[in-house]
Amino acid sequence: MISSKNIQRVFLLLFLISTTTFYAQETLSTKNTEAILYLGKGENQPLIVGLGGSEGGNAWTSDYWKKTRDQFLEKGYAFLAIGYFNAKNTPQLLEKIALEDVHNTIVKATENKQVDAERIAIVGGSRGGDLALLVASYYDDIDCVVGIVPSHAVFPGNTNHFTTSSWTYNNVELPFVPVNEAAVPFLMKRDLRGTFTAMLQDTVAEQNALIKVEKIKAPILLISATEDEIAPTTIMCTKMMNRLKQHNFQYYTEHVAIVGSHAEPVSYTHLTLPTKRIV
Repeated sequence: MISSKNIQRVFLLLFLISTTTFYAQETLSTKNTEAILYLGKGENQPLIVGLGGSEGGNAWTSDYWKKTRDQFLEKGYAFLAIGYFNAKNTPQLLEKIALEDVHNTIVKATENKQVDAERIAIVGGSRGGDLALLVASYYDDIDCVVGIVPSHAVFPGNTNHFTTSSWTYNNVELPFVPVNEAAVPFLMKRDLRGTFTAMLQDTVAEQNALIKVEKIKAPILLISATEDEIAPTTIMCTKMMNRLKQHNFQYYTEHVAIVGSHAEPVSYTHLTLPTKRIV
């Protein structure tokens, strides 16, 4: 005979099952990236791609970002989390990361029958914001870009020597702003914002290393931090907005400057939720 306590447990289990949303999760086989595809229910799900920053690993797979991932899925979007260095089967350092490897990973995700290959958005934070902007500037199948505290130019890879680019395209390093003599004292003190500011005194190198955001064929949302201790991201985003204006950029653009430090925009992830800004 089943006890009343056991009956209560059964009903509780059935309630939990009925009120819990289950999402599919698939690990993709890709070159030089770690790619986890999250899928909700239904067909033709627009794809949102998440790129982490210089912390490495596959940031968007963490429990910290689960709530945000689930919000995307609840709204009918598929979500692709890409780790591009210091993750499984990826380069160890943020150095000479191939744009085509990241793009090929996105294409691989669109092979899933539930994903709509015609609607792709990229959300990247910090160096991942740089990467999102770069991928969209080289490939025209990206339909929206969100850069959270991104840079406006390419900088050196995170190595001990700082003599190589963070990114490559077709096996060629992208031009970058080098660490100059003026930046060394700030670098020694681990004053990253001071380091970047000093490096940008080399305006010739800066111009040569600019991310060609005007080549992006999609709406762009930039989110910066006014008191960013890592880099002058509000200034950098303003420069990108000015560049877009100078080139008569035809797509929707917006720059939201959040008062606070480099991490502050993380509290405003609702800005990246699917709205008119995203596919």
